[in-house]
Amino acid sequence: MSATLNNVEDLQEFLQAEYYTSQFRPVELKEYLKINDAIYEVDSKAENGMTFSRLLNCQYSDTLKKVDPDHLVALVAEVIPNYSCLVFCPTKKNCENVAEMICKFLSKEYLKHREKEKHEVIKNLKSISGGNLCPILKRTIPFGVAYHHSGLTSDERRLLEEAYSMGALCLFTCTSTLAAGVNLPARRVILRAPYVAKEFLKRSQYKQMIGRAGRAGIDSVGESILILQEKDKQQVSELISRPLENCYSHLVQEFTKGIQTLFLSLIGLKIATNLDDICHFMGGTLFGVQQKILLKEKSLREITVEWLRYLTEKGLLQKDVVDKSKEEIEYSFHITKLGRASFKGTIDLAYCDILYRDLKKGLEGLVLESLLHLIYLTTPYDMASQCVPDWMIYFRQFSQLSPAEQHVAALLGVSENFIGKKASGQAIKKKVDKDIVNRLYLSFVLYTLLKETNIWSVSEKFNMPRGYIQSLLAGAASFCSCVLHFCEELEEFWVYRALLVELTKKLTYCVKAELIPLMEVTGVLEGRAKQLYNAGYKSLMHLANANPEVLIRTVDHLSRRQAKQIVSSAKMLLHEKAEALQEEVEELLRLPSDFPGIEASSTEKA
Repeated sequence: MSATLNNVEDLQEFLQAEYYTSQFRPVELKEYLKINDAIYEVDSKAENGMTFSRLLNCQYSDTLKKVDPDHLVALVAEVIPNYSCLVFCPTKKNCENVAEMICKFLSKEYLKHREKEKHEVIKNLKSISGGNLCPILKRTIPFGVAYHHSGLTSDERRLLEEAYSMGALCLFTCTSTLAAGVNLPARRVILRAPYVAKEFLKRSQYKQMIGRAGRAGIDSVGESILILQEKDKQQVSELISRPLENCYSHLVQEFTKGIQTLFLSLIGLKIATNLDDICHFMGGTLFGVQQKILLKEKSLREITVEWLRYLTEKGLLQKDVVDKSKEEIEYSFHITKLGRASFKGTIDLAYCDILYRDLKKGLEGLVLESLLHLIYLTTPYDMASQCVPDWMIYFRQFSQLSPAEQHVAALLGVSENFIGKKASGQAIKKKVDKDIVNRLYLSFVLYTLLKETNIWSVSEKFNMPRGYIQSLLAGAASFCSCVLHFCEELEEFWVYRALLVELTKKLTYCVKAELIPLMEVTGVLEGRAKQLYNAGYKSLMHLANANPEVLIRTVDHLSRRQAKQIVSSAKMLLHEKAEALQEEVEELLRLPSDFPGIEASSTEKA
């Protein structure tokens, strides 16, 4: 189901599906364009695609004209607080600035609208953030306004979305990411500019954004207003009239993540192991359906041969001769140890060589006096490649390292002198690997986070959005688990296995070590784990033996249903651990039959 897909026939053929289409929309959507003070309605029958609708009637002071040349305050005030409104902004910073600017010029009457509910939103935001609250949200929420972008933590976004859906908040200033996947409709949708960051809007992006307008069952009509400057008039005219972009197979766009990973999976799972079978499989993909468009010079078979050769040369696949007698020698493929490790660990093939080298080098001098070296080895490569360090903060953090931590940096080839020169803007003659430097910087962020377990303080310390830090932590926990599976397939990396099991837990939960056993219980997050620990439930066994009625009396804001669920989950988890230990005991007791020289009595004593 999609309103933003043009070449549906390709998808229909790929899925071998029936195609049903309808132009029905529960709530009518009216599209408008705003140029200066004039608002035009989008009209496909008109000569230039639009007809004049009205002049914006607003009395602006000279100060407001300077601060709000696009008349956002006037456009928003026509709708809120009785109806909801979304203002799409090109950047995250712009979202925050627009939210603050609008609130500065809204009437104080807005503060009275659903005052208690807005107070509850602020209270809940503080509760999930350990008493912290973004100063911008503190100023805007009383007016029913909030910003929404990836700089917020997932808990903050969830709370704000719930408040918006319930009507306590009536205006979101947001980035384009809200248009896809989040069901937050509005009476009016305003596009601050026809840009996402510096890129001009695509037709599909425009349709996704304006598609938020109109609440079925609540509004009788939905409106979208795109604000544009005279210089963008021609491009916007094309934007509103041209057809939607075609959808093409992702396999062709990113070879390292697409085709190669697919081939490794096919051969690793033994779905297809020879050239004919792999070609047959490829013919059934969306890429195969679109091969005439995507492959202009080569055939699908030629491309398949090239990619298989690449994986073989990289040491991930091995080629075996099946039949020499035929004119074209038949080969089959099997996965190598390195290939299996990459496949089992779902490691991006662009980085599997680097990961192998990094882990191999780590064995030569793994520093275990702190977690920094292990954290560096499990910091995601893709996030490091996009990182832009703040060199002053980098230098400050570097100068606070212990001798053991400085030794880690030295092993990686990053010196305090180099970071100092970068911080002071000096020219540097000696080349240092940029990816290693960036990855070490993100390792500092993660290392600090594991020590402090407070996203807010780390966000302030590194001047990074708390949402980004949360994404970094989630990415590191996921990658750490992938590296663990990678190491499990390669005997030479046996030493990493136990270390990475523990580090994966630390990164997943990011709490003080004593809370980790409690957070393994279903429904127990950090806040609840702290409450339980402070109430005397310090282990899984304590929790499994707890009386739900006593739990309700000793832990604040805990319902009877939640208490029963926590105790039940703890019992189940304890039972699973006991069964695992029992299996280990039984394995040990089977030793005498396997090793005749060992007496049963001595094993039992052991």
